[in-house]
Amino acid sequence: MATPVFEEFDPASDCDCPGCVHWRRVSPRSLPGRLGGHPASRRALVVAAATSAALAAGHQASALAVPPTPPGPHRAGLPAGPEPGTPQGGKGPLHGGGGASVPPAQPRALTRTEIINRAKTWVDAKVPYSMSKYWSDGYRQDCSGYVSMAWGLRRNEWTGSLGGFGVKIKKADLQPGDILLFHNTADPEKGSHVVIFGGWTDYTHTYYTAYEQTPPHTRRLATPYAYWSHSDKYVPYRYKSLKAGAAGAEPGAALKAGPFPGAAYFGPGAENKYVTQLGQLLAARGGAAYYAESPGPRWSDSDLRATQAFQRAQGWSGADADGLPGPRTWELLAGGKGKDIRTAPAGAPASHGVPGYPGRNMFRPGADNPYVTQLGQRLAEKGYGRFYPAGPGPRWGEADRRAVEAFQRSQGWRGGAADGYPGPETWRRLFR
Repeated sequence: MATPVFEEFDPASDCDCPGCVHWRRVSPRSLPGRLGGHPASRRALVVAAATSAALAAGHQASALAVPPTPPGPHRAGLPAGPEPGTPQGGKGPLHGGGGASVPPAQPRALTRTEIINRAKTWVDAKVPYSMSKYWSDGYRQDCSGYVSMAWGLRRNEWTGSLGGFGVKIKKADLQPGDILLFHNTADPEKGSHVVIFGGWTDYTHTYYTAYEQTPPHTRRLATPYAYWSHSDKYVPYRYKSLKAGAAGAEPGAALKAGPFPGAAYFGPGAENKYVTQLGQLLAARGGAAYYAESPGPRWSDSDLRATQAFQRAQGWSGADADGLPGPRTWELLAGGKGKDIRTAPAGAPASHGVPGYPGRNMFRPGADNPYVTQLGQRLAEKGYGRFYPAGPGPRWGEADRRAVEAFQRSQGWRGGAADGYPGPETWRRLFR
């Protein structure tokens, strides 16, 4: 087989292209000596060391072997306990605090903002996933218990009953607070799941912000429509007892008509409600990948880069795209006008001459940044989502490496050219 005509590995450290100069200045230093070098070389050393240790251990290895934990019921590949009868508990009363004696009643009326705000309480608390435990509010700590809580239902429901509290809608009608529900009537323990829709992340409506209860804990994550697996099985529903109120992409959009509060509310050291609102508006316009957690009141680099990405999406540059919101930026965001942020984070130097490629230092064990999320989302779009049982995220992991390797092999590359670490040519082909 012919050897690829390009070089995927990083060139010598004295490369003077603008991208390399930039990333050498801002990226974490590579580890020296035997811990440094190319990831594949370090991996070979680890394998060799592990092999030697195994041989030395001899017969003790078999005695200490532990069988792998079976996968979770609706998250294949994620460690979990043995599969239960269903992927969530059945219908039942609220738990504790007298909740068990509360009879079923008419569900409470809630606005979209109230639903999302309720959903965020579990995200902020990182409520652990469990089909047998109950959170302090009385709701079961699984996917259907989470939706029961967000919708303010009087009982803990399950995927087989949640649809009765909503009305079916079309994809085009989805708004924050609605749900995407898959109940496998033939075999409920296989695939059944439900998530809360938090708003579209891009104008193509291929990704949305999902609030969901899943191992290991409640999360908020940009997710391909309708879901990572069984995508064609999910049905959108709208809460029957929805109360009239602000309908934005996230809580905070209710303030979208408010005037620009002033430049003093944004930038290093700022901590106020307008920073939270800015982040929520940016996430709704395609900037969710810049936030590892939900936007908050303390100004961060995520806010700056997401703001700059939105500004660049409008075709601005220089001082007009400095990452600090001015009156015009605020007007476009608050009014739902202008162009959405592209899927790829804007403003990254063209390392090795490839636009948007941030350099290999962004993709290695321990890396945690929005470029890892961007890479994973693009791989999922290209058909490699099967490697992400829990969805792409900002922390580099084995799922990312295996997905990249599969893509590289699809290009006909082998050996070191298909090591699972994205080089400039891998990036160029993924995003062209």
